[in-house]
Amino acid sequence: MRHWQVLATLGLLTCAGQLAADEDDAPARGGANPSTPVLNREQQQAAGIRIAHPVNAAVPQRVEALGVVLDASVLIAEEGESSAAEAAQRASAAEVERLHALYEDGSASLKALQAAQADYMRSKAQQALASSRLALHWGPLAALPPSPRARLIEAVAAGRSLLVRGDLPGRHSLGALPPKALLDVDGVEVAGRVLGVLPQSGEVQSAGVLIEVPHAPAGFGPGARVPMVLVSGERKGVLLPRDAVLYDENGAYVYKQLPQNKGEESRRFLPTKVTLLTPSGAGWLVSGVDDDDDIVVQGAGVLWSLQGVGTRAADDDDD
Repeated sequence: MRHWQVLATLGLLTCAGQLAADEDDAPARGGANPSTPVLNREQQQAAGIRIAHPVNAAVPQRVEALGVVLDASVLIAEEGESSAAEAAQRASAAEVERLHALYEDGSASLKALQAAQADYMRSKAQQALASSRLALHWGPLAALPPSPRARLIEAVAAGRSLLVRGDLPGRHSLGALPPKALLDVDGVEVAGRVLGVLPQSGEVQSAGVLIEVPHAPAGFGPGARVPMVLVSGERKGVLLPRDAVLYDENGAYVYKQLPQNKGEESRRFLPTKVTLLTPSGAGWLVSGVDDDDDIVVQGAGVLWSLQGVGTRAADDDDD
């Protein structure tokens, strides 16, 4: 049965269930959250809903990645542009304040003040552009406080450290960020420190992280490409299949089947926030639910489509 047919069938079943509830048990229905899907056994079968308990697991996190050494001259140039644009904005803001005070005293013309204000707006736009470019290309560095960022850029410029982009082929998101990386340089494992996630996709169109490699081997420099792994300690959580996990503006969540109240024939399904820890096989290791919870492991997408369907259908019938 196609997805639209399932939804149509469930819509009819929802309306029928509401009519029956109006006649037999209106107070019980009135206590439910309208945005929480409520399905009886027949509706669950039509939607292909399958329930299972998560499995407790401890997973060592070793994620394979592809590393490419970045050109430090690009970072130095973009950091310089950002610093210069910020200084220009401060100077133009000070000039506006100075001319505004002189204008109030009658010592400066309105035309001069307006020209200074226009210069300030241009410098503000240029500073925003330079800052956005730096954050897009070097996000973890841009997020550092000024002193640590200056020290790191100085080390990179002097050749004491390298910056490496680690791409995760086939991945467009990360769970918890691993703290370190191991780069395979001619068969030798070279340790690196993971600085953070890079906002912009690389050449392989995948999620990427920025890594600092201090005291890299001689000859290992910009443009070099090496295999690597991102490493963190063993993480504990519960395993869920990928089909169970959905994502919205508030983060990852799953549907939990709530306990059945006395006299109820239908079951309620509550969206429950989870934290993605690490992918594992065909699923995700997560926290936020327990191994005795009833989790929707198949049909979660249909439940998402059905949120509020019953309420809207009833309103349309009233019209």
